[in-house]
Amino acid sequence: MSEFQPVTWYDDPSHFRKVSRREFLYVGLVGGLGLTLGDFFRLRAEEVMQDAKAKALIHIFLPGGISPHESFDPKPFAPVEVRGPFGSIPTKLDGVFFNEFLKETAQIADKITVIRSMTHGEAAHERGTMSMFTGYKPSPAITYPSMGSVVSHELGSRQDLPPYVCIPSQPNPYAGSGYLSNAYGPFSLGGDPTNEKFSVRDLTLSPDVDHERFKQRQNILAAVDAHFRDLEKSDALDAMDSFYQRAYNLVSSPKAKEAFNLKAEPDALKDEYGRNAAGMRMLMARRLVEGGVRFASMVFGGWDHHVNVKGGIEAELPKFDKAYAALIRDLDRRGMLDSTLVMVTTEFGRTPKINKDAGRDHWPRVFSVLLAGGGIKRGSVYGSSDPTGAEPDENPLSVEDFAMTIYKQLGIDGAKKLMSPGSRPIDIVRAGQVVQDLIA
Repeated sequence: MSEFQPVTWYDDPSHFRKVSRREFLYVGLVGGLGLTLGDFFRLRAEEVMQDAKAKALIHIFLPGGISPHESFDPKPFAPVEVRGPFGSIPTKLDGVFFNEFLKETAQIADKITVIRSMTHGEAAHERGTMSMFTGYKPSPAITYPSMGSVVSHELGSRQDLPPYVCIPSQPNPYAGSGYLSNAYGPFSLGGDPTNEKFSVRDLTLSPDVDHERFKQRQNILAAVDAHFRDLEKSDALDAMDSFYQRAYNLVSSPKAKEAFNLKAEPDALKDEYGRNAAGMRMLMARRLVEGGVRFASMVFGGWDHHVNVKGGIEAELPKFDKAYAALIRDLDRRGMLDSTLVMVTTEFGRTPKINKDAGRDHWPRVFSVLLAGGGIKRGSVYGSSDPTGAEPDENPLSVEDFAMTIYKQLGIDGAKKLMSPGSRPIDIVRAGQVVQDLIA
């Protein structure tokens, strides 16, 4: 085969990516081996997967924008209007302090990385949320896929479980599939594991449908789908087919259904996490990734404290503290922490000074997030804010670099291009760089 013989450039559009000059020169060799360019890209993707440190990711999102001053980056020596209403406590890391209500998290600080220099320019809730869920700045022209949907698209399902699950439900539009097919959107539990009568919707057969009738319905639907697929090709059909197949896998697989069975967890472990929204959602997330889910996403609390930041923090932070520390300890005991990336993010930070209503307003210039496991350094602080928490002082971290690093740990090439409607290739992450200082 000649080096210049035509090759199907979009042999597999979902695997389109930037190609270096050296890679382009290999195209002739690839063709000579009887491989298409799509095969070549798939092999490259498999190479990246072999380097994956994280086999799964748990995303804990704190909506509203938690104040770093009142959580992971207190300013104990600043004036009271900056310092705020709380004291701070030492952690297991020398010279590193957390809010006084983060007693348990302080004791597992040697297992996590605290990022104190996260920054972007989006001060509105929806724009900050989109940035943190997608790794992209908001655009009026296109809706970008969430990290969970990209993981679903790139890595697929395993153990008959959905690759991407939201607990208890999809929290916002930016947690969805964006320009990708709906087939890569999240599976929502449809119920809150905090409720003692919690059950996952659509996970069991109706009482009047036995397994034989279920199988017959599956075969009939497959025949109807095949007929219409011959007549029409559309994203909607593909998405519905994928949806039904996943539903059949869930309903027919006892092992998959068992992953959602929170009742199987011992009472002592539930008490360790805390029998509240923070505790039960994090425990469910651990159970799901242990079962085979690749990306489990949950939200907890409301952190938009324009008024009375003291009361808001007192009500929610102790619950987060107990649950988060339990999750990290639990994963570590099970030997899962090295292969499970745990990510705590929020929309943005809060203003350096307390306002007239004893609260803090939106402030995206600098804030804190947490990473643990999945090949991330243990017992580390990355970056810093200035003495008042107004600006990054060292190593500002952009959402693009943050997202690129997360994808790297999952074995996904963030420089790869995905196809949006109109056959327009778009980078998974645009202009991001892997932050090696975060990686163990």
